[in-house]
Amino acid sequence: MVTAVESTDGKAHRLAELREFLMSRRARVTPAQAGLPDGGRRRTPGLRREEVAVLAGVGVSWYQWLEQGRDITVSPQVLDSVARVLRLSPAERRHLYVLAALNPPALEAAPEDRDMCDGLRRLIEAWMPFPAHIMDAYWNIVMFNEAAAAVFGLRPDVHRNCLIDFFTDERYRARMRGWEELAPKVVAQFRSACSECPDDEGFRAVVEEAKAASAEFAELWERRDILPGGQNRKEMDHPVAGLLVVEATQLRVPARPDLVIVLHTPLPEARTAEKLEWLVSPEGRRGALYPLAG
Repeated sequence: MVTAVESTDGKAHRLAELREFLMSRRARVTPAQAGLPDGGRRRTPGLRREEVAVLAGVGVSWYQWLEQGRDITVSPQVLDSVARVLRLSPAERRHLYVLAALNPPALEAAPEDRDMCDGLRRLIEAWMPFPAHIMDAYWNIVMFNEAAAAVFGLRPDVHRNCLIDFFTDERYRARMRGWEELAPKVVAQFRSACSECPDDEGFRAVVEEAKAASAEFAELWERRDILPGGQNRKEMDHPVAGLLVVEATQLRVPARPDLVIVLHTPLPEARTAEKLEWLVSPEGRRGALYPLAG
């Protein structure tokens, strides 16, 4: 996003990049791809400027000025029309917004990047013996490793939402030390995630469910605090392993902005790393079958 204090040199550079970007994108779209009547007979590569303008429903002079990098007023609707004609990917469309000095839309996963599950599975499995899981944009758990199952009680046949569970799972709450101090951070981080997609009904549904299930969540939500997803310290009294102290770190993969990777790193206290290794060992698995009451 371009700031209000953009320098003269910075603005000139941005407009030059806009010009070169639009020219390069226009050159790669064939008339046939654009559905032009003579698309199969034309030998010249790419579209003409006037063709882009007509297909996008904008004035020819206006599009020419845009591609020349002139300092003109643009709107999201017009940029979306140009992006459609130029067959821009979600990342390219967002880049166009930035070059045109507009607030960029939330990045969407491109079709070719949606099937990354195998690679992400390898990532969290490589994090063993430490817990790791992957959430969707609404904090629904979509993937987890064996250590996460052992520590947090995750099961493949049970739908879990991290926000809802944090406020409604009494057993989890009883085991989490410092729950009251962590709760405001959790809510502020979820509100930050919501703010990236203000019109998304999926976020609204999670918030309404959480409000109905927890008065504490409803009170914290009304504070309207915002924190970016980062790191949270967690201290848990595990029924088999005892005290575990980990640092939960949220990571994003730019190609899959709809997913959040959460890696739990053991901290030096309470021999947590040693206990996590034991939990996923054959002896630890046997112990989990007969946990202490808690």
